[in-house]
Amino acid sequence: MTTVMVVDDHPMWREAVERDLAARGFEVVATAGDAGSAVRRALAVRPDVVVMDLQLGTGSGVDATRDVVAALPGTRVLVLSASAEQADVLEAVKAGASGYLVKSAGADELADAVTRTAAGDAVFSAGLAGLLLGEYRRLQAGPDPGAPQLTERETEVLKLVSRGLSAKAIAERLVLSHRTVENHVQNTLRKLQLHNRVELTRYAIEHGLTDPDSA
Repeated sequence: MTTVMVVDDHPMWREAVERDLAARGFEVVATAGDAGSAVRRALAVRPDVVVMDLQLGTGSGVDATRDVVAALPGTRVLVLSASAEQADVLEAVKAGASGYLVKSAGADELADAVTRTAAGDAVFSAGLAGLLLGEYRRLQAGPDPGAPQLTERETEVLKLVSRGLSAKAIAERLVLSHRTVENHVQNTLRKLQLHNRVELTRYAIEHGLTDPDSA
């Protein structure tokens, strides 16, 4: 049976999460309402998963996540927060959280996320994973002095290629000629030593260069 600890500063919400998880076969071994007691109780009971809110009355859920992960390598943290802001998710992941759900998630979705988190999966609410993990990888990697240097326009075209836009569509969006766009694509392929648009798309995703704007 997967053991779980629930951390939230709102007693009614904390009790509701505890009740929902218990009803779905999890053993809730502890709860906490602030960062300090969350860390102390996690050290005492060593749960498989900590379901962690970020906005705690005393202390920060990010700090508590960092402390729990550092002290208990076998315990994974799944953030359950009202915030879906990119900065909050990135901070949680940087602190060591294995996943991030927004509080609009249903009880079954939460239960599935806890199960997958315990198994070692990275679990995120729909729409967050690709963009945020790509951005996190980029921030962690930092600038690579040996990496091919793309121009600003080549990077802009690469982002649009990664979204599946044709050269014609890219030309219309950037107010360029079709030939100019193709030249940028070919120059980028040459600099990156790649062969086609599929490889360009993979490169963009792996290096956090996907464009978050809507088509």
